[in-house]
Amino acid sequence: MDLEREWRQGAACRYMNLVSLNLDHFRCFESLQIDLPREISIFYGNNAQGKTSILEAICILLRLQSPRASALSDCVRFSETAFAVGGSLERNNEETSLRIQYRPSGRKLFVDGEKQSRSSEFLKHTALVVWMANDDLTLVRGGGAGRRRYLDFMASQLFSTYSSAWKAYEKALRSRNFLLKRDSSPHWQEIDAYTQILDEQGRIVTQFRRKMIEQLSPLVSESQHEISGGEEKVDLNYQPESGQGDDLRETLQDRRAEELRKRQTAAGPHRDDFALLLNGMPAAKFASEGQQRTLALALKLAQTHLFLKTRDQAPLVLIDDVFGELDPQRRNALMAAWPPDSQKLITTTHLDWLDDRFDGAVRMKVANAAIRS
Repeated sequence: MDLEREWRQGAACRYMNLVSLNLDHFRCFESLQIDLPREISIFYGNNAQGKTSILEAICILLRLQSPRASALSDCVRFSETAFAVGGSLERNNEETSLRIQYRPSGRKLFVDGEKQSRSSEFLKHTALVVWMANDDLTLVRGGGAGRRRYLDFMASQLFSTYSSAWKAYEKALRSRNFLLKRDSSPHWQEIDAYTQILDEQGRIVTQFRRKMIEQLSPLVSESQHEISGGEEKVDLNYQPESGQGDDLRETLQDRRAEELRKRQTAAGPHRDDFALLLNGMPAAKFASEGQQRTLALALKLAQTHLFLKTRDQAPLVLIDDVFGELDPQRRNALMAAWPPDSQKLITTTHLDWLDDRFDGAVRMKVANAAIRS
């Protein structure tokens, strides 16, 4: 694998703009069709009306992933069996029609009406996405699973090699764990066939994660400074779980007794994490709540800058119920630090925080799974 070559692959478009969105039987929506401006869209209204579902649908359309659900089946409207999400994406002054249709038998992907046989072919025509939400604080306070998802969501957008390696790793991991649990006396020769796959694919995953942490660490520190106005230094330290020299095969061999006792794979990238240090101290333990909230924002802001740095492409930024919870200083600093070419789509329960910088934003009230005037 040529890591450096894939890392440096650039994009030919500085910005992309989702100009329209249409939903059928998605979440609470029977149907929805809206046009979107290039700059800022604000969806406002009470909770449980469908605001977040609009952003989720955009994420699924552009990345084939939901930030809220582990399975696309969770997004089907109650009493229905399928959903569809479509939209038109503008790039280099040309529009591309995108559509995903989901049903229990599988999903179908279309670009300009032509069916795509592979996800990778569909994703070549989409855009980069950053998802920001009020629960991002768990990136600082929570367990490693959330931080792994943060890395995986970035890497899967940037590197096709990463996506294929991670999928192969997860598939082998499920099979290996099944064999560990199936028999009272595990058949290690059979299990070790999957160990080989974990070792090979895990090395690729670990290489990309290590490279991302290396690139992200100074960007997060800069973003923390931009938002807080302080001189705090942030460091991200990668904590791989594949053993010395990323030799997962040898590590699992050494931990065979533990695997026999717990009946699950004891090491590997599925257990990786990264430490967040603020001025050299663990942020989860020693940072104030305000510093932790700023750090969560800095992680997402750094993601937008990493996309710009590696792909020269401003991502779409989906902001779910964040601004209403920020004090004016952090809100102003975050707005000033965003890439100006990024299209921003925002949900909020109230508009009290709006100032004159949002005068050009299109405001859409969401009530009872519909856009109201």
